[in-house]
Formats: sequence, structure tokens, C-alpha cells
Amino acid sequence: MPSSEDVAYVDHPLLVPSFIERRLYQIRLAGAARDDHTLVCLPTGLGKTTVSLLVTAQRLHEVGGKSLFLAPTKPLVQQHADFYREALDIPDEDIVVFTGDVRPDDRAELWDDAQIVIATPQVVENDLIGNRVSLRDVTHLTFDECHRASGDYAYVYIAERYHADAETPLVTGMSASPGGDEEAILEVCENLGIVHVEVMTEEDADVSDYTHDTDVEWNRIQLPDEILEIRDALNEVITDRLEKLKQLGVTKSTKPDVSQKKLNRMRAELQRLMNADKSEGYKGMSTHAEVMKLRRAVELVETQSVESVRRYFERQRNAARSSGASKASQRLVAEPKVREAMRKAESFDGLHPKFRETRILLAETLGIRDGERVIVFTESRDTAEALTEFLSQSFSVRRFVGQGDRDGSDGMSQKEQQEALDKFRSGEFEVLVSTSVAEEGLDVPEVDLVLFFEPVPTAIRSIQRKGRTGRQADGRVVVLLAEDTRDEAYFWISRRREKTMEKELRSLKGAASDIEAELDHSQRDLSAFAGNGGEAAEHDEDAPERSGTSTGNEGVAGAGSTDDGGREAVAAAEATDGQSGLADFGPTDEELARAEPDEERDGDSSSATESDTESERDGSDDDTGTIAKAGTDDGVEIVVDQRELDSNIARTLSKRDDLTTRLETLAVGDYVLSDRVAVERKSVADFLDTLTERDRSLFDQIADLTRHYARPLLIVEGRGLYEERNIHPGAIRGALSSVAVDFGVSVLFTEDEDDTTEMLATIASREQTDRERTVSVHGGKSAKTLDEQQEYVVSAIADIGPVTARNLLEELGSVEAVMTANEDDLKEVPGVGAVTAERIRDVVGSEYR
Repeated sequence: MPSSEDVAYVDHPLLVPSFIERRLYQIRLAGAARDDHTLVCLPTGLGKTTVSLLVTAQRLHEVGGKSLFLAPTKPLVQQHADFYREALDIPDEDIVVFTGDVRPDDRAELWDDAQIVIATPQVVENDLIGNRVSLRDVTHLTFDECHRASGDYAYVYIAERYHADAETPLVTGMSASPGGDEEAILEVCENLGIVHVEVMTEEDADVSDYTHDTDVEWNRIQLPDEILEIRDALNEVITDRLEKLKQLGVTKSTKPDVSQKKLNRMRAELQRLMNADKSEGYKGMSTHAEVMKLRRAVELVETQSVESVRRYFERQRNAARSSGASKASQRLVAEPKVREAMRKAESFDGLHPKFRETRILLAETLGIRDGERVIVFTESRDTAEALTEFLSQSFSVRRFVGQGDRDGSDGMSQKEQQEALDKFRSGEFEVLVSTSVAEEGLDVPEVDLVLFFEPVPTAIRSIQRKGRTGRQADGRVVVLLAEDTRDEAYFWISRRREKTMEKELRSLKGAASDIEAELDHSQRDLSAFAGNGGEAAEHDEDAPERSGTSTGNEGVAGAGSTDDGGREAVAAAEATDGQSGLADFGPTDEELARAEPDEERDGDSSSATESDTESERDGSDDDTGTIAKAGTDDGVEIVVDQRELDSNIARTLSKRDDLTTRLETLAVGDYVLSDRVAVERKSVADFLDTLTERDRSLFDQIADLTRHYARPLLIVEGRGLYEERNIHPGAIRGALSSVAVDFGVSVLFTEDEDDTTEMLATIASREQTDRERTVSVHGGKSAKTLDEQQEYVVSAIADIGPVTARNLLEELGSVEAVMTANEDDLKEVPGVGAVTAERIRDVVGSEYR
């Protein structure tokens, strides 16, 4: 490494003088990333963030606009913000942080004035879906730890929106480990719109001056007989469950150490059976869920600690006792062999041998070798807490875990995380016990030892963890490996994948031009696919002028293409790939008018008139006002409840050109499609949950919908309504009929999220365009009237329902009279037979046990 006397600094109008060390490899990478959408691959600890900062400074200086930097965790976001504020000659208030801790309305205001926004991707995704921010003026977008850009991760959605919305986009993706193979790396590039790849390895001359050797040691641990007995009891049950799956024809192996890859194949085959409405698919999926739970327990007892498996069993017991518990959870805790394993775990009073080995290694590093800092990585938060407590008897130790509170474990707030890192850097404590939250990119200080409490089966995470040492001096990495356990499998998997990744990075470096050609080829294919009468032809100055006889449109326009109606028909056909839209097959205005109640037929179909009528009927004027009106530049708008972001529906809707989305915290419904239409969406599982829970939340939600919207809808999404749970079909039909008949709410069934998305878009378009309705979010949940509270109390008796409750109150006069009536009086009430009367008396009169 160059001596301090030889250090030179980068000079730039937007950089603080004498702050950024001039490293040739960083300058080269930044120069390449400045010119095109680039993936920057650089070993951990060698300054990927500096490369991005140099590109940002140059873009802001040359092009203007604003820069957006995305990082996967709050601590990383804060770390990058601190670095940018130190390094850039820009007012601190112009560099803003966006995380979930900042209110959405505040973020919208901060966005407009900021020059640089550093954010978690989920927050930006939410703001894009809710139309709070625009990427139009963003001239540089950085994706930190960009290997995450796959599947449904927010990076993928944001990149798609960025390339579509920005005037002068430039993407920089950064990672020390972009993927396990060339296919994964290509996927990341394609998902982020990257067309150029820059790779530096530790073997490059420019980089080698700044790297040090890192020794990796594998310490084998032998498990005691007591732990093996717990493991073996659980494995017997796994073998039994796999035998059942074998009988269904979805597996040939019944070995308890069956690979995750094979388990995934079993699940896919079971899903295929479920899609074909085969009952064995549903039974098999429940058995598969048992296998997965048991494998997790085995993994914990083998590789983590007996304490972690104790806590896991306790959570399984609690889950099995809860209302609506799955059959898998109930069978699991009732299985004799599992109960035997639970008893053995409870009675085990020794330590997992990994705990002792950890203490020995820390004593050697911090005592004999005069080390200063150690990081211990573990997969389990339970183990992290147990280790922290155990090691605190001999060392100064702090835990470092994520923010979420789950499974009876308190998380750490962003402030607590930052304080822990600051104290670790300053030497206030010597051992940091961390879960995966500290793996990626955090500026953890140079440590003398990185201890893996267990191997991790992914090359990316292994590389990330090792990157915590060997930055300024030679580092040491020790991995604890329990013999003849899953640790062995993970060890070989990780080792093979890591070698593969190193090989791929070297080959990626040598074949970058070929990969770029492949990426460019895919882009050309996409643009070519959009041609032939598409946008490209319209902008081609050499393209022939179109006429009524043009070959490209002959079959669509036909002889009538010159009149206005014909042109509208052609435009409509082009907008739907030549097919009529679903909205074209609805009833006519005259047919709708005939179907309306008399008081709504007033010769004026304006939304204001009908809205007034509905408001009077509700007895409520708690309308928060119009959000978007049909016919304005805003077009069709759908209001989405924040809690619906767990699904992909809002994302898909937000990417459509024919509508806009708005995020709200809705007190009533999940989607608002007009001033009179709101939708409550339930997956099949959610819907069935409401039938097994005692709070009758579905009916409360439906009642609130009917109070505020004239055309409330319930969408039940998914398949297997009658097969997924062991609930009598009659109960399901009863609930559906109650929603439709008692509450007057229409029930629609959709296949999946895509189907629901299209249904919502179709209804919103019909309401706001065809019917010229406005979009209004009405008030919150109404307080129940006295009558409604009385009906609610009575309807809860033996689950008799709202209609029978009203009949009982009308006939008997009060809740007290219903409670004290005898069976003969009850049977006189319409809708109450001998069985119902007996059930009511049994609930009301039986002694409480």
C-alpha cells in the first residue's frame, strides 16, 4: 500500500479537496461507469462506493438533475449518506436520507429540493407506486449490492421505471459478488438495464497494492450423543413424511438429508396437482410443510444450539394452539417422536460444543494474539442472543441484529444499530455477534478475526462475510463445522460455489465484451419486436407515409378507415393488440338506467347527483373529497391501501400507461375505484382464516364497506377455496351467501394476482371513463350504532349470523331477553330451529370452565 507521503487526491469541482485518495483502479472504473449503464465488480473493502460517488459528482457537474443511491438496509443508507456529506462539496441539507422512518408526505417534499437522495429501495418503490416522486430528473441511479436484483426485489421494479421515466438515465450497479454463475450475472444486468461490465479482482496490479491475504480455517466439531439423539428422533419423522410423499409419486428418496433442490421440485409437483384440483396435492403440500419445519429444527440442533431448537419448538407449540392453525403445525407437535425430541431438548443442560470452541478462539485472538476486535456471524437470532449472553461472561460483547421484532425477539432500531457500530469502531467493546444484517457493505472496522458459527451455503454471503477482515492487514477467518451434519453439506456447497464465482469473475473479466454483446443483442431484439407499425416506424423519417391502403394496417382498418369512427376503432384495436377490451362487452347506458333504483334515475347521470343521494342514504357526509376526476389529465386513478404492497398488484398497476395509482392508509377497503366502488381483497387463505377466527373481522370489514360505498365488492383470489382447509363446504357457502345477501356486497372470484389486477383496472376504467364517476376516499370505520352493537353481540352467540340476530332482537326486544329466553320461545323466532335454539341455550347457560 502506498505510504502517506505518496498519496495523491482526486480534484473535482464537487469534491472536498484532499479527501478522496486517488486510486488508479477507482478512476478507471468511474470513467467507464460515467459513459454507460455499468456493473462494477470489485472485492469488498476496496471502495465501490467511492467509484459511484465519482460518477455522481461528474454527472451532477455535467448534466445536472439529481442522483439517487439505493442500498438494501437502513444502516447502509446512513453510512453512505455520511460518506457523501463528508466527500462532496454540497450543502448537507441537499443530501437527504429516505427510509421508512421519514413520513411519506415529508419525503415527497424533500425529493423536490434534494440534489442527492440515498434511500432503501422499498421506500422509493412505495413512493413511485403512490406517485409521490418522479424519476424524470434523476441523472444517476446507483444500485448498491446489486446482486439482489432478481425476482420481486424492489430493485427490479425501480430499474424498469427509471429507464421508462428518466430523461437522461445512467445506472451503476455495484457488488463484490454479482452472482454464482454467468446466468445469474446476466439476469442482474438485464433486470437493471446494464449493458457494460467492469471487473477488478485482487490479482489486478492496480488492486493488489490495496489487498491482504486472508487465511480461512475450517474447525471440525464433534457433536455429543445427546444432541445426536434429538437429531435422530426428528429425522425419523422426516423419513416417515417423505414416505407419504413418495406414495403420492412426487419423490423417490426418503432420506432425511434430501437436498433443498429436490424439496423444491416436490413442491412444484404438488402445486401442479393443486392447480389440477387434485385433493392429494393439498394433502401432500401440508405434509411437505411438515418436512420443511422438521428440517429447520434439525438444522438448528445440529449447527446452532439446543437453546435455539428449544425456542423453535416453543413457537411451533404456540402456533398449533392458535386459532386457524395449519394442520401441519398441529400434526407436528402431536407426533410422538417430535414430542420425544422436545423433551430431550428441554432436559439438555449442556452447551453445544460450538459455544466452547467460540470462547477458545476469542481468548486466543483477543488474549494471546493481542487482537482488538472480532465479529461472530450466525444464521439464527436465537443463537446470536444465546452467544451474546454466554460470551459476555468472559468478553465485552454486543449483539447486532435486524430491526424487526419477531418470534419473541426484540430487534434493534436504526439508532441502536448505529450506536453499536460506532462503539465497536471506537473500541468500547471487542466482540460483535451479528446475524446477516452486518454482512453486506457495512463500514465495519478492520477486525482480527471473522468467525463463522456455521458455514453459509451461498458464495455471495460467504464472500461478504470474509470481506470484514483483511482490509488494512492480513486477516483470519475461521468456520466452525459440525461433523456429519448439514454443516458439511453447506461447507462443500459454499466452497464449490465460491470457487465457481471466482472463476466466473475471472472469465467475466475476460469475456466482458462478449457478455455486453449478448446484453445489447437482447435489447435490440426487444426494440425489433416492438417494430412494424410501432413507435419506431412512426419516428423513422425514411418510413413511407401511411394511407388507407398501407400493408401494415389493411386488415385492421379496412374500407372504413377514413371516417372518425373507423379511426377510433383502429386506435382501440391497436391499444388492445387487435382484440376488443373486456369493457366493450358491458351493458348499455339504457340497460344500466333501467337497472337503477327509481331515486337514482333523475335524468342526470352525473356523479355529483348520485353521490349526494348515496351520502344521504348512508347517513354519513364524511367524504374526504375527490382525488381524481375522469376526463382530466390524470385519467383513471386507483387508490391503493398501503398494506396491499405485500402483493404485486400495486406495482403492476403503477406501470400501466392507462392509469395512475395513489397510496393511502385506507380505513375502509383495499382499493378505491370510484366514489361508489371500493374493494376488499382476500386471498383464499385469508378468506378461510376469517371463518376460523372469532373476531368475525371479515364481516366488520364488509359492513364498513357498505356504510361508505354504494357498490362495495369482495374479491376472493386464488384456487382451492373448498380444498385448502378442513372447513365444511357448507360453512364457506354460508359465509359467501351472507356477504352477498345479508350485506348486499358483490363477490368476484379471480385466479391470481394478475387476474385481480386486470379486474381492478377494468372496473376502474368502466367507472371513471364509461360512467364518468369521480374517485373519492370516504371516511374511516364508522362507530357502530346501538342497534348494530346489539346485533353484533347476539350474532356472536354460537355464530348464528347477522340475519338471525336481527330476527331474535325484533321478536324478543332486547339482548337481555335473547339471553334469558327458553328453547320454546327461541324456536318461535323465524329462522331459529330446534338445533339453533339448543346451541344458543348451551352457550348462554353452560357453566364456564
